[in-house]
Amino acid sequence: MKTNVTFRHFNGHHPDLQEMAIEAANRFSKFHDSIISANIDFLKENEKTVQFTVNVAGTTLVAKDSSDELKKSLALAEDKMIRQIKKFKEKKSEH
Repeated sequence: MKTNVTFRHFNGHHPDLQEMAIEAANRFSKFHDSIISANIDFLKENEKTVQFTVNVAGTTLVAKDSSDELKKSLALAEDKMIRQIKKFKEKKSEH
Protein backbone atom coordinates (compact mmCIF):
# COMPACT_ATOMS: atom_id res chain seq x y z
CA MET A 1 0.00 0.00 0.00
CA LYS A 2 1.27 3.43 -0.98
CA THR A 3 0.95 6.06 1.76
CA ASN A 4 1.31 9.82 1.36
CA VAL A 5 1.27 12.35 4.23
CA THR A 6 0.74 16.05 3.49
CA PHE A 7 0.87 19.06 5.81
CA ARG A 8 -1.00 22.12 4.52
CA HIS A 9 -0.79 25.57 6.08
CA PHE A 10 1.89 24.48 8.56
CA ASN A 11 5.25 25.91 9.53
CA GLY A 12 7.92 23.31 10.21
CA HIS A 13 8.08 19.53 10.09
CA HIS A 14 6.11 17.21 12.36
CA PRO A 15 7.83 13.78 12.38
CA ASP A 16 5.72 12.42 15.28
CA LEU A 17 2.46 13.21 13.50
CA GLN A 18 3.80 11.77 10.26
CA GLU A 19 4.75 8.48 11.95
CA MET A 20 1.38 8.28 13.71
CA ALA A 21 -0.43 8.85 10.40
CA ILE A 22 1.57 6.13 8.61
CA GLU A 23 0.88 3.67 11.45
CA ALA A 24 -2.84 4.51 11.27
CA ALA A 25 -2.89 3.93 7.51
CA ASN A 26 -1.08 0.61 7.93
CA ARG A 27 -3.79 -0.53 10.37
CA PHE A 28 -6.37 -0.16 7.60
CA SER A 29 -4.92 -3.20 5.81
CA LYS A 30 -6.13 -5.39 8.71
CA PHE A 31 -9.71 -4.60 7.73
CA HIS A 32 -9.46 -4.91 3.94
CA ASP A 33 -6.70 -6.47 1.84
CA SER A 34 -7.45 -4.58 -1.41
CA ILE A 35 -6.32 -1.14 -0.26
CA ILE A 36 -4.24 0.44 -3.00
CA SER A 37 -3.21 3.75 -1.45
CA ALA A 38 -3.86 6.10 1.45
CA ASN A 39 -3.42 9.87 1.58
CA ILE A 40 -3.41 11.68 4.91
CA ASP A 41 -3.81 15.44 4.87
CA PHE A 42 -3.20 17.60 7.92
CA LEU A 43 -5.00 20.92 7.41
CA LYS A 44 -4.45 23.74 9.84
CA GLU A 45 -7.33 26.12 9.40
CA ASN A 46 -9.45 27.51 12.23
CA GLU A 47 -9.56 24.05 13.74
CA LYS A 48 -6.98 21.36 13.24
CA THR A 49 -8.34 18.97 10.59
CA VAL A 50 -7.18 15.55 9.44
CA GLN A 51 -8.48 13.92 6.27
CA PHE A 52 -7.92 10.33 5.14
CA THR A 53 -8.45 9.46 1.48
CA VAL A 54 -8.19 5.72 0.85
CA ASN A 55 -8.42 3.98 -2.53
CA VAL A 56 -9.94 0.52 -2.19
CA ALA A 57 -10.48 -1.67 -5.25
CA GLY A 58 -11.73 1.10 -7.54
CA THR A 59 -13.54 3.10 -4.84
CA THR A 60 -12.38 6.15 -2.93
CA LEU A 61 -13.30 6.47 0.75
CA VAL A 62 -12.89 9.78 2.58
CA ALA A 63 -12.97 10.45 6.33
CA LYS A 64 -12.40 13.90 7.81
CA ASP A 65 -12.50 15.20 11.37
CA SER A 66 -11.61 18.40 13.22
CA SER A 67 -10.83 19.18 16.83
CA ASP A 68 -8.60 21.42 18.92
CA GLU A 69 -5.61 19.02 18.67
CA LEU A 70 -4.13 17.27 15.64
CA LYS A 71 -3.57 13.97 17.45
CA LYS A 72 -7.20 13.89 18.55
CA SER A 73 -8.34 14.72 15.00
CA LEU A 74 -6.12 11.94 13.66
CA ALA A 75 -7.65 9.37 16.02
CA LEU A 76 -11.22 10.46 15.26
CA ALA A 77 -10.67 10.42 11.49
CA GLU A 78 -8.98 7.01 11.76
CA ASP A 79 -12.01 5.60 13.58
CA LYS A 80 -14.33 6.99 10.91
CA MET A 81 -12.23 5.45 8.15
CA ILE A 82 -12.13 2.05 9.84
CA ARG A 83 -15.95 2.08 10.07
CA GLN A 84 -16.18 2.98 6.37
CA ILE A 85 -13.76 0.23 5.35
CA LYS A 86 -15.68 -2.37 7.39
CA LYS A 87 -18.99 -1.23 5.87
CA PHE A 88 -17.50 -1.30 2.35
CA LYS A 89 -16.19 -4.84 2.91
CA GLU A 90 -19.59 -6.02 4.18
CA LYS A 91 -21.35 -4.59 1.13
CA LYS A 92 -18.89 -6.28 -1.23
CA SER A 93 -19.19 -9.65 0.54
CA GLU A 94 -23.00 -9.55 0.39
CA HIS A 95 -22.91 -9.43 -3.40
